[in-house]
Amino acid sequence: MAFESLFVSAFVYLLTAVICVPLAKRLGLSSVLGYLVAGFVIGPFVLGLVGEEGADVMHFAEFGVVLMLFLIGLELRPALLWRLRGPILGLGGAQVGITMVAIGAIGMSFGLGWQVALAVGMALALSSTAIVLQSLQEKNLTKSSGGQSAFSVLLFQDIAVIPMLAVFPMLATLAPAVSNDHRVEEVGPVQDWLAHQPGWMATLLVFAAVIFIILAGKYLFQPILNIVAKTRVRETFVALALLLVIGIALLMSMLGVSPALGTFLAGVVLADSQYRHELEADLEPFKGLLLGVFFISVGASIDFSLIAAKPNLVAALVVGLMVLKAAILFGLGTLTKLLLDQRMLFSLSLAQGGEFAFVLLGFGVAEGVVGGEVAQMLIASVALSMVLTPLVLILEEKVIRPRFGTRESDDREPDPMEEDAPVILAGFGRFGNFVGRLLRSQKIEMTVIDSDPDHVDFLRRIGIKAFYGDVNRHDLLEAAGAYKAKILIITLSNQEDTDSLIETAQKHFPHLKLMVRALERPHQYKTLEAGVDYCIHQHAGSATELGKAALVLLGVRAHRAERVTKAFRKHDLESVRLAAKKTHKDKKAYISHVRERLNDMERQFEEDQQDRQTPIDQAWDTQSVKNDILKK
Repeated sequence: MAFESLFVSAFVYLLTAVICVPLAKRLGLSSVLGYLVAGFVIGPFVLGLVGEEGADVMHFAEFGVVLMLFLIGLELRPALLWRLRGPILGLGGAQVGITMVAIGAIGMSFGLGWQVALAVGMALALSSTAIVLQSLQEKNLTKSSGGQSAFSVLLFQDIAVIPMLAVFPMLATLAPAVSNDHRVEEVGPVQDWLAHQPGWMATLLVFAAVIFIILAGKYLFQPILNIVAKTRVRETFVALALLLVIGIALLMSMLGVSPALGTFLAGVVLADSQYRHELEADLEPFKGLLLGVFFISVGASIDFSLIAAKPNLVAALVVGLMVLKAAILFGLGTLTKLLLDQRMLFSLSLAQGGEFAFVLLGFGVAEGVVGGEVAQMLIASVALSMVLTPLVLILEEKVIRPRFGTRESDDREPDPMEEDAPVILAGFGRFGNFVGRLLRSQKIEMTVIDSDPDHVDFLRRIGIKAFYGDVNRHDLLEAAGAYKAKILIITLSNQEDTDSLIETAQKHFPHLKLMVRALERPHQYKTLEAGVDYCIHQHAGSATELGKAALVLLGVRAHRAERVTKAFRKHDLESVRLAAKKTHKDKKAYISHVRERLNDMERQFEEDQQDRQTPIDQAWDTQSVKNDILKK
């Protein structure tokens, strides 16, 4: 019966995830929100498919957070972590300290004892590592300045859990006795032993465990990974990777410390290992699945009966918590000179409560620091704030950022221009710089316009004539010499900006030849439909060059590789132009068109191979031609 119950629960969780997550993505929402809504649907308040076992499932699924921190550690080499010490200690320490004091002061003003208020402040100062990092990764914002700042704060918060857990027992000795009906989790034998030891003993053992993990990662884990890797049995390597993470998590849990911190340290130690990528590939599926179950558990664990009994109080707690934390974070972002859009991202992404709040509040209940009713109210508020976070980030992306995200650049007026170069190059980023350098090598004059003031200043310092401004303004284009220019080359990295510039140029400067970088195939169809003179997919050139080099390495004659690559480019461009004219909006017709063009291309290349005279073809196959191809 136990196995049957396990299978039923697994089936319910997985089925709900499979339905809700694709639906959320189809609606333009994050997968995190899909998981949270899924938990809400199967929880006791709606369908009642998940009941008392929800807490046990969440405890199991928290291992997904542990795996995530291990994988994050693998991405951070010790040298990089050392470079981030300033933001981690400064920004993270300030956020936790200020938020903890502010929430504690508010709690005391409402009649809580200072011990309870401090415990609540520590619990609510933390944010959700799982939700924030998952959301930032989905939106490709982890490398942004706001994303890096958020990561630094989250990392400090995970570290701060250790002293917080050590402080709670001391608060219990100072606080008046609290009547609790809830004890969240049983204490293990090691923790029971530690409870009867002096406070310095637990601290000493935690430091010893940290030192052991660092030394073992360097001198023990590496040789073991090497031995198992030589067996070339992948499932054994996967088992070892899971064993490594679970073992460290168990060690830290026995000491009453966040297991995520221990696995993070192990990941950092192994970041320079030659097995780093193998570990990432093997553990990523487990992390994703367990994180999904964790988010579902959060949604299912919300006590809606408590919310229904005191809706105004819960709403005030949720809104008050998120507004207070966002305000503090916004102020810190201002002090660290983050741009306005990055400040908004930084403050709103971390405004919620975190999963460690469940741990700390449960520990507080068990130690007699926090009352059971207070803890349940706060747990419900934290869970709701986690549910609201994906919606807040969507609001930030769709509403706040477009309206306020560019205000920082408004301080600088567009650069004055009176140019008459034959070429205007809009955008000088990763794509445009290749175009610009090629034209410059041929002494062709061009006017470069870019919307990043720092990038423009850099281009000027290296000798490239560049101007700052919004290229979509027709008066700016006119100042750039659009009436006299022959060609407008658009290499912008934003599809909406590209489409707007095409429309502006065609309306005000119809004589310009438009050459456009397409960001993806549908964008290329749309751009060609708009009537531009030339449009190339942003990956077409580099991809075909790599394919040509692969042909040579596979033994295809160098001259033939050159010739077929050129023919492929021509055929691909023709196919795109035909699809843009008539078929790409009809899915069936489009598939038929693509299949027909592929067959046609293969047939042409077969005929070309048969028609070529091999001795003449081989005469072109010199070593210098091969070297030229492979050097690219």
